[in-house]
Amino acid sequence: MIRVTGLGKSFTLHNQPGRDGQGAVIPVMAGGHLDVAPGECVALVGASGAGKSTLMRMIYGNYLAQAGSIMVGDLDVARAEPRQIIALRREVLGYVSQFLRVVPRVPTVDVVAEPLLTLGVDAAEARARAEGLLARLNIPQRLWGLSPTTFSGGEQQRVNIARGFAHDYPALLLDEPTASLDATNREVVLGLIEGAKARGAAIVGIFHDEAARDRVCDRVVDVTAFTPGLAA
Repeated sequence: MIRVTGLGKSFTLHNQPGRDGQGAVIPVMAGGHLDVAPGECVALVGASGAGKSTLMRMIYGNYLAQAGSIMVGDLDVARAEPRQIIALRREVLGYVSQFLRVVPRVPTVDVVAEPLLTLGVDAAEARARAEGLLARLNIPQRLWGLSPTTFSGGEQQRVNIARGFAHDYPALLLDEPTASLDATNREVVLGLIEGAKARGAAIVGIFHDEAARDRVCDRVVDVTAFTPGLAA
């Protein structure tokens, strides 16, 4: 479902002097590869700065790869047009980031239902699905009609998770999905991940919570092996 081959990426720091006067070039990945089958969860590991988040952002199409291919289903994200990436995110590839980014004043239930509404799901059905996830993640009902921008960090994270699991994406990217959660909500999130695996979702995640990683991940990939200057 997800296949990364020969991936390369560097950043140019235009405010730093480079050899050609065009800015300093920082290589961050070379020869990256990753295969994730349907129903499999793979954890990215490696030291801070090794490129875990960079790899996830390239898979999602936020960063442009400079070499190699990133196949998500039948689409090569590394060469896709913007409209193709938008369609991929709408239908195929979900992303639960660490931070909630939403339009202010939009009610929480609508934030969570939005991925379903975009797909043309009936509004009542989308809201029911959203409310079910919010209840499961222990977001008090009195908050559902309020904007999540006013919520605590833990509540915002749970809203983000609810939004990411509203649609049954065939592929999921999870960035620290259990960070800062109490034991009860951590268990709920792990259950959601296990449910996604059971229905055949291919999942790539960053899990600093080792117990969570051991429970839901089938194997780990150390991105240090693809990081220039860090690889052994």
